[in-house]
Amino acid sequence: MATSSLPMPGKRFVIGVPYVWLFVFFLLPFLILLYISFVDMGESINPFKPIWDPVTGILSLKYENYWTIFRDVEGGELFQTIYIEAYLRSIWYALCTAVLCLLIGYPFAYFIARSAPSVRPALLMMVMLPFWTSFLLRVYAWKGILADQGVLNQILMGIGITSEPIQMLYTNVSMLVGMTYVYLPFMVLPLYANLVKMDVRLLEAAYDLGASPFKTFWLVTVPLSKAGIVAGFMLVFIPAVGEFVIPSLLGGPENIMIGRVVWDEMFTSNNWPRASALAVVMILLIIVPLAIYYHFTAEEK
Repeated sequence: MATSSLPMPGKRFVIGVPYVWLFVFFLLPFLILLYISFVDMGESINPFKPIWDPVTGILSLKYENYWTIFRDVEGGELFQTIYIEAYLRSIWYALCTAVLCLLIGYPFAYFIARSAPSVRPALLMMVMLPFWTSFLLRVYAWKGILADQGVLNQILMGIGITSEPIQMLYTNVSMLVGMTYVYLPFMVLPLYANLVKMDVRLLEAAYDLGASPFKTFWLVTVPLSKAGIVAGFMLVFIPAVGEFVIPSLLGGPENIMIGRVVWDEMFTSNNWPRASALAVVMILLIIVPLAIYYHFTAEEK
């Protein structure tokens, strides 16, 4: 009897659910943003104005919403705008956060993966424990720790290291501390999932062949955990680029990232098309390099 090449109904349902989820919660909102980014609001307060005139058949797209991201309307130099500065600053902070999370999270993940199986659930629960409290409360806690009269400055002055408070809040340090603390579990968990499956016999073979502990770690452990490193790096870097809460609470005026710029354009300036264009460019800045990376890695395999 010939069997159908189509999957069974249950299998089609299981496969279709993620696609429906991605369409409803990613593709559809992205298309709405893309639509608004070409709207010419003018004096109107409606960001959903039609861009197609059915009578004249004219499609009115305001490309200026994108052009002004890269160059001022007054005719300034190309790429010399506050938006480009915010993009570069966001990428820089996200990159630093991902690197710090990797440097801190790798030893944590390695320790958990090499610990006794009976202890691992408790250690993993400690990693996930911060998620049990509000994200906003955790950021506010760091505000109390790093303030001029906060816990850390009180300790430093109490033990005589400094005689006056050190400016830590609203600086690059407070930004990186807050972002690293918040996103650290997103680095530890994929690294642990990769390291715990590693065949320990490979390490023993490296030792038998005369490799030092550092050489074994660098030439065996790190390459085998590459998938976990890439996954953790992406899980930290991507949300950190558009971070809004941490820069608003822990950063200063010079630490404004693209998430805050989008918020100001949308709710302060009421310029929804410009805010949507900024969001679309930010999404493309993340997705396009990822697509290129996965394309070349898939070819290698």
